[in-house]
Amino acid sequence: MIELSEIEPVYYLLPLVGLLIGLLGTMLGGGGGFFFLPILTLLFGVPAQTAVITSLVATLPICIVGSLSHYHKGNIDFRVGALFALAGIAGAFFGAEITSRISAEQLKISFGIYSMAIALNIAWNAWRKRQAEKNGNGQNELSPFAKNSKSSFFGFLAGTITGTFGTSGTAPVLAGLFSLNIPLKMVIGTSLLVVLSNTLFAVGAHFLVGKIDLTLVCFLTAGSIVGALIGPRFLSKIKIGNSENKVRYLYAAVMVLLGILMIVG
Repeated sequence: MIELSEIEPVYYLLPLVGLLIGLLGTMLGGGGGFFFLPILTLLFGVPAQTAVITSLVATLPICIVGSLSHYHKGNIDFRVGALFALAGIAGAFFGAEITSRISAEQLKISFGIYSMAIALNIAWNAWRKRQAEKNGNGQNELSPFAKNSKSSFFGFLAGTITGTFGTSGTAPVLAGLFSLNIPLKMVIGTSLLVVLSNTLFAVGAHFLVGKIDLTLVCFLTAGSIVGALIGPRFLSKIKIGNSENKVRYLYAAVMVLLGILMIVG
């Protein structure tokens, strides 16, 4: 169902929010949709189920623009992306079914727990990567079976998260792509393509059970499209070095904070 809510004065901050999320989403991978749900529910008081579908629709322009930009820069592995996306389709519909069966309060608490669990996983993997670099350990080449298995598992998990919480499913996608030992910029570009596919099918699955607030979508995308255009250009000029792990730790800390706020808010 589509609706148009009345414009509140605070809504004029949404283009700035969209700009920042679009910028970070295309630089870190996944479209940044993880942040839309807590922002809409905690700061703007949007009902959780409405925030889920609105978050998904607002993420689409970031993924589309970001994917095209990274494609032109050669940062997308289409074979790996296709495996993730196919498994994610089933997960997206499964997640939408979960959302239709739980209350708004349960949805918020579940998202908070998920946020903190993923944050711990990111921090743990960053620590392991740092220890491996210190010990001079190289990356092992995975067999085709291992690559396909990991891609299918993490793809389904990401689709489920996308369908349930209306987020981009970034964390499982990034975790799976990093486990395949592909370059960081390729991880970021491919993750945007996977999240785009998951989000498209999740929007379709949620359309019959949720409300899309076009007023919120228009305000958010007014800024997010600009951020999505700028992000890949910034990324191409950045030299990835020792700062990569610091970014992961910061991302994990923000996710823990958002998770706590969702549970107690």
